Amino acid sequence: MTTPQPDATATSPLPLSGVRVVDLTRVMTGPYSTMMLADMGADVIKIEMPGKGDDTRAWGPPFQEGESTYYLSVNRNKRSVALDLKSEAGRAALWKLIESADILVENFSPGTIARLGFGYDDVKARNPTIIFASISGFGQTGPAANRTAYDLIVQGMSGMMSITGAPDAIPTKFGIPIADIAAGMFAAYAVVTALYEREKTGEGRHIDVSMLGGQAALLTYQAGIYFATRETPVKLGNAHPIVAPYDAFAAADGYVNIAAGNDNLWQRLCAALGMTDAAADERFSSNAGRITNKEALYAAIEGALSERTIAEVVELLDGAGVPCGAIYSVRQLFEDPDLESAGLMQEVAHPTIGQLTLPGLPYQMSGHDLSVRSAPPLLGQHTEEVLREIGLSDEEILAVKR
Repeated sequence: MTTPQPDATATSPLPLSGVRVVDLTRVMTGPYSTMMLADMGADVIKIEMPGKGDDTRAWGPPFQEGESTYYLSVNRNKRSVALDLKSEAGRAALWKLIESADILVENFSPGTIARLGFGYDDVKARNPTIIFASISGFGQTGPAANRTAYDLIVQGMSGMMSITGAPDAIPTKFGIPIADIAAGMFAAYAVVTALYEREKTGEGRHIDVSMLGGQAALLTYQAGIYFATRETPVKLGNAHPIVAPYDAFAAADGYVNIAAGNDNLWQRLCAALGMTDAAADERFSSNAGRITNKEALYAAIEGALSERTIAEVVELLDGAGVPCGAIYSVRQLFEDPDLESAGLMQEVAHPTIGQLTLPGLPYQMSGHDLSVRSAPPLLGQHTEEVLREIGLSDEEILAVKR
């Protein structure tokens, strides 16, 4: 595998070049948010506890040369500074970093950062234009603010687990920590919005992002169903509650996803699979009819697929312009040549691992080389480098590192 070549037209600094972020986050939701800022060129300085660092550094197996793959997955393009915030020298160094920063992101339990002396009011007094983002499970205020939150807990409380999985299965979480990741993404969006506003007003902001709120926002049409009908959405497996056929269907050698999202696509599907009777069946002539006659609809489709392989079905439906696809394992995804050609799998040099493979950025921008520029840092890898940049003397750096 080769690392994709930079955009030959890239001539300007990355969009967030020159923006400094003090990253006081750990685990997933905060690091995902700051990784998004780092990917766009921000100088993200990850503050970690000496000797321990981000909790996820110890999460595993698997490990690569002692580095947790969990930690490696969300900390690219950052610098690590080890500071003991219980020491006077460590606290003084953090204040100097904060005074030089544009953004601070934290995901401590509500109230914790204020007790440490680095709450929004304290930080704003020293850096009035800072954008200060707090990510938590249930928000900074309200009756649940002090509850401990992990992704699993929030997925359960958000309703997501009640609509995920097979109808007869236990409530099921996503295969990835969607509550963590979504909150991190919403925080990054709010931060860059506040940064844009600051260009016009000169004012900073305190941003309060909750994991629970992020999941409620993602409910979209499921929330709409409830608001309109006051009926509780239920688990439908892979089916869509409003569109049919939109599901995983059995072929001769496994399952294939088919999404015929309108009447035209339905007719194309029927033509491609030789389903002449189904195409003429008035029960299936509209989406509403297909939804209300789903059992008969599925019987017709599965009958047409039963003697065809997944590859044959995909070839026929692709030719007809009907959205479809095989169901890949993670291995199959990363062996797909389209993924590599799109730069969605990249290699970067790591101090102990050597060549480290990471997912690439899911977007590109003309005129910019959006890539994995640096590996997730070792604990404290950039402590001396960063402290020199903010003007600490050799003696002050030595005091910090004691």
